[in-house]
Order: sequence, then structure tokens, then C-alpha cells
Amino acid sequence: MPYLAIVTALALLEYMWISIEVGRARAKYGIKAPATSGDPIFDRTFRVHQNTLEQLMVFIPSLWLFGTYVSPVWGALIGLVFLAGRFVYFRGYVSDPEKRGAGFGLGFMANIVLLLGGLIGALLVLFSAAAS
Repeated sequence: MPYLAIVTALALLEYMWISIEVGRARAKYGIKAPATSGDPIFDRTFRVHQNTLEQLMVFIPSLWLFGTYVSPVWGALIGLVFLAGRFVYFRGYVSDPEKRGAGFGLGFMANIVLLLGGLIGALLVLFSAAAS
């Protein structure tokens, strides 16, 4: 399971990096806390941060379900696709919201594969145990 742990840590580090980017945008565009809007670039950076948190709520449990019931190596590789997708999403959304689609699609598809794969894998284990 170290592969899953490494990808989980990388996901959290990526999220922390986005947090730092929000802070940098806040300082650059003079957005004083607790405000969460102002300059369009700050708004986009802030939205990426929030959207990433929303996706992490699905990603982390799905990663571990897939890794436990299907394959930790494949789970980690699919997890890396998610991380790449979030990076592409960040770059696209901050530069122009219309460019966020590819990154969102990569991350979302990785989440779907991890979640459905983990669910199917768990069901197969359950049915296999029940048949024994």
C-alpha cells in the first residue's frame, strides 16, 4: 500500500500548493480576509482551491477502495492521472475558465474509474466470500 500512501500525500501536497497560490493571489490583488472575491484572477484561483477540495472528498476514499479491492499499483497510476488533471485544471481555469474542461475531464474520469472499480472490486470479494 505504499503506492497509495505516496499518491495520497502527493494529492495533499498539491492541495497545499493551491492553497499557497490562493494566498499569493490574495496578496497580489489586495483581497483582504475574509473576502473570497474581488479580482477575477483571485476568484478563479479561489474556485480551483474549492473545487479541488470537493474532488478530494471523492478521490481519496476511492483511491484506497480501488487499491484495496482491485490493485494498489493501478490505483496509484490512476491517482497520478487525477493529480495531473487537477494541475491542468488549475492552469486552465486561472488563465481562462473556458480552458478548464480538459483538466476537469481527466480528474473526473480518474475518480469515476477509481470509485466504480473499488465498488465492483468490493462487491466481487463479498459475493466470492458468500459463495464459499
